[in-house]
Amino acid sequence: MPTQEQLVLWGPAAAAFLLVVIGVLWRISRNVVTIAHEGGHALVAVLTGRRLTGIKLHSDTSGLTVSRGRPTGPGMVFTAMAGYIAPSLLGLGFALLVVGDQVRLMLWLAIALLLAVLVMIRNVFGVISVVVTGAILVWVSFYASDPVRDACAFGFCWFLLLGGVRPVWELQVKRWKRQAPRSDADQLAWLTHLPALFWVLLFFAVSVGSLVLGGGLLLGR
Repeated sequence: MPTQEQLVLWGPAAAAFLLVVIGVLWRISRNVVTIAHEGGHALVAVLTGRRLTGIKLHSDTSGLTVSRGRPTGPGMVFTAMAGYIAPSLLGLGFALLVVGDQVRLMLWLAIALLLAVLVMIRNVFGVISVVVTGAILVWVSFYASDPVRDACAFGFCWFLLLGGVRPVWELQVKRWKRQAPRSDADQLAWLTHLPALFWVLLFFAVSVGSLVLGGGLLLGR
């Protein structure tokens, strides 16, 4: 029989893996990745001095973040670049907190980030997605037992780390099929004159690198 420590270590990883690889589960759980994706665009837009005007999350798991400012330049480049790497970097940061025995802090930080996103949501489905995700995290943080809280925190980290990789692959598949002519990678190609494939490979390197680093931290705890 596996020990409780082994269950907390491997159970959440297995659950997160299933959420990412099984199509019907991914179509639901991907909304959380979209929140992180659009939140990354929004955060970097604000940090680079752009004026954030709104975020929309759609039922097909796509999203849109609108900001105002110069249509070119470093601010726009960093804003466009942030979306696909945000879930993975967030997962890595959360993993650092979890292995440092800061599970509650990680959950509270996630809730705070969701509240910040909620303020800027401009459609009903987006509000529902953020509120439901936030409600789950609030329950885990304040009402779950310690073993359940730890398992959920591990699972959330694993999900962001694993879930950050699949959208990059999906992006390139759509580009091969010419179904995403205005993707983040193609916008970056227009802004920087570097090929869109360069940006896809960069997204992939960051997401896989975060998975390796964050997964190593979680498994070595």
